[in-house]
Amino acid sequence: MENIPLWLCIPFAGLLLCIAILPLVKGEWWEKNRPWAVLAWSLLFIIPFAVKFGAGEATETVLECLIDDYLTFIVLLFGLFCVSGNINLEGDLVGSPRLNTGLLCIGTLLASCIGTTGASMLLVRPMIKMNSWRKNKSHIMVFFIFLVSNMGGCLTPIGDPPLLMGFMRGVPFTWSLHLFPILLFNLIIMLIVFYYTDRRAYRRDIALGMRPDISKPNTTFKINGLHNIIFMVMIVVAVILSGTLPGLKIFQDAAGNVRGIPIFGSVKLTYPALIEIMIILLAAFLSFKTTKVETRTKNHFTWGAIQEVAVLFIGIFITMQPALMILKANGAKLGLTQPWEMFWATGALSSFLDNTPTYMVFLTTAGTLGAASGIATTVGMISTKMLIAISCGAVFMGANTYIGNAPNFMVKSISDENGIKMPSFFGYILCSLKYLIPLFILDTLVFFL
Repeated sequence: MENIPLWLCIPFAGLLLCIAILPLVKGEWWEKNRPWAVLAWSLLFIIPFAVKFGAGEATETVLECLIDDYLTFIVLLFGLFCVSGNINLEGDLVGSPRLNTGLLCIGTLLASCIGTTGASMLLVRPMIKMNSWRKNKSHIMVFFIFLVSNMGGCLTPIGDPPLLMGFMRGVPFTWSLHLFPILLFNLIIMLIVFYYTDRRAYRRDIALGMRPDISKPNTTFKINGLHNIIFMVMIVVAVILSGTLPGLKIFQDAAGNVRGIPIFGSVKLTYPALIEIMIILLAAFLSFKTTKVETRTKNHFTWGAIQEVAVLFIGIFITMQPALMILKANGAKLGLTQPWEMFWATGALSSFLDNTPTYMVFLTTAGTLGAASGIATTVGMISTKMLIAISCGAVFMGANTYIGNAPNFMVKSISDENGIKMPSFFGYILCSLKYLIPLFILDTLVFFL
């Protein structure tokens, strides 16, 4: 294929601008016509691409994106959304700076065990419920996205998809624990900042005369739908299998390619991906069949959040293909040879593009640098410090925008549904500039120079 022209990235930029601007200026229209806007921008990429490279190439590119990336992505989100929606926490927990800080800490550490999406979907509703009496609370969910939906996933390949891709290419499963000192450093700083930010907001709420309803305190702490933890574990196992099964001989043909169901051209639905999808959908089905409707009612469960994410991200996945192709073609030519350069390059692009292929581009680039020692991967020897920088950039900086990581938008949508006025697309980026960028500069000075 010829070099991808830069102008093919216009539909991607246009869709991002729609996501950022239209909810502010034409909110009602955007709510009703979001799918049509996504379809229009997708076609504005597909049709010119087909004219330039041929209908077959365009069909194969779109199907490869949908089958290899979007399908497993949305099924995983759907499964976690369903299972977590069937778990309800009851008790006398009342949102306060100390309790909110503690829950953020727990959620951040939990994210590496059940993934950032799993931890986010499990804890977002309890966090919202605890603070339902408060007026000034949008910052709570912003920090929730920073920590639980992103940074917390850095310690295992289960935590975030980029690390799973690294595991599939030879990075040892427990290697990600090398990132623990950086996570601990960031977690301490962010929790301190959050605590004092939340304390100021809490005092403003008290000054306004707002008080939690504790007239009928429930002195017991109860988890409804606790059996759904089994289905959460099923989903985690499915994700692990998706990273390990492709390496088994039984799933490979004579040439070493992963076997699968042919779709079109070289596109196929691999058997490991199919197994992952079937396990996740089974977990979601069993979760609904075995959980009382009352549990979902207590959670204020609706399908709005997953529908919004499904529609927006299918457009994002399709229209971002030219940007990814350009990045793959030129990643090795960028002259990035220092860990701090890899940290910022991987992170900046992961803020707007899918962090998994971005991680893979820079992992491959690092493998060509000829490190004498470090981690032996299928793309070459990579120095430990370089791999840490790439991993941190992909995982941490997904928090910079709502589209940087799928849970970000899920948390925003669920928060909006529950009456929390979240920052706009650009407003959230301002929060990132205020809280995250100074932190990442500190990370650079302490860990990557």
